[in-house]
Amino acid sequence: MKLTFVSNYINHHQKPLSDELYKKLGDDYTFIQTEPMEEERIKMGWDTDFDNIPYLKKYYENGYDCKKIIITSDIVVFGGTENEAIIEDRLHEGKPVIRYSERLYKEGQWKCVSPRGLRKKYHDHTRYSDSNVYLLCAGAYVADDFNIIRAYRGKRFKWGYFPEFIEYSEDERKARRDLRRSHHEMEILWAGRLIDWKHPESVIKLAKILSAKDIPFKINVVGEGKMKEEIEGMITKNSLEDKVILLGKRSPKEVRELMDTSDIFLLTSDYKEGWGAVCNEAMNSGCVVVASHAAGAVPTLIKHRQNGLIFPSGDFNKMASLVEELVKDQKWRLSLGENAYETLESEWNHMVAARRLIQFSEDVLRGEIEPWTSGPLSEAKVIHQRNMYKKIVGIDQ
Repeated sequence: MKLTFVSNYINHHQKPLSDELYKKLGDDYTFIQTEPMEEERIKMGWDTDFDNIPYLKKYYENGYDCKKIIITSDIVVFGGTENEAIIEDRLHEGKPVIRYSERLYKEGQWKCVSPRGLRKKYHDHTRYSDSNVYLLCAGAYVADDFNIIRAYRGKRFKWGYFPEFIEYSEDERKARRDLRRSHHEMEILWAGRLIDWKHPESVIKLAKILSAKDIPFKINVVGEGKMKEEIEGMITKNSLEDKVILLGKRSPKEVRELMDTSDIFLLTSDYKEGWGAVCNEAMNSGCVVVASHAAGAVPTLIKHRQNGLIFPSGDFNKMASLVEELVKDQKWRLSLGENAYETLESEWNHMVAARRLIQFSEDVLRGEIEPWTSGPLSEAKVIHQRNMYKKIVGIDQ
């Protein structure tokens, strides 16, 4: 079976899955990159040496050969790029396509009323709903967005991003637990771009609450962005220089090392966070994730009070109260971290995803699809975003 993955560019969130697919399929696997990586991402340390990857082809350098690969492949997985012309010939010929997508309406589902937007969604998606096209939902809110435009009903499946899963021995996991037990102050980590929809200001609000209660803590903040001066001003104004440490840019490897030693990871993004691969990475490190319910990865990966904690997006007082619970109960905190690791180890990792994607592709070619009961390529059920928080924390049960 010849399988081709088409996306904007390969990065450290895509490469582990692609490496695993290449390992299993050899030269029958190709990753087609449709555009160069943005300068902002390069400055964040995303641009490692990807030029020598044997399965990588660049559409913008050799479009003719890439188009030939796309049209002749048995299965094409397509997403992460706005250039629909790349896949149109294959769609017109009725050949199987597996789309993957983040949200259509990150800025609000009210945008679905736009006539121009609806025409484009019909052109790109709805008119192919009865064709041999399937949807991988990279985020918990994707199925609801596509349900609005009546696309791919009965053909939506759970998906996500799969940064490298690092397997730790039991001795290594025990050493991490012992390190966390030895902490004299709670070590908290926040990592991301310092921009409005990721809400780095929430860190200051948390620090003020913990300081007022004389809880020993330190918050490391990794990242750069437009809000840096604002955050620096908030730190100074509230005399938090010893409590909130701005570390600036760090490489993905350095962020993972910080996760390995931190007690708590904060994921504070709103609905504009389509997935949030830092959630996978922190869970892999056994770090307890305290997360906004609006980030796409959160309802998919986190089971509230079992392998992490979830607060309503924007309710940073609730976030602080959850952090306080973790401070007071070390045994529970360490247990949540171990359960988080096991969630990644058992299902949500690049190895499981690659194996299932190959099996799913073979099922598509046979015309007999049987989704998994949980994890990647299980059914993506429609849950409206206004109901999501209550659903995932069990308030309505």
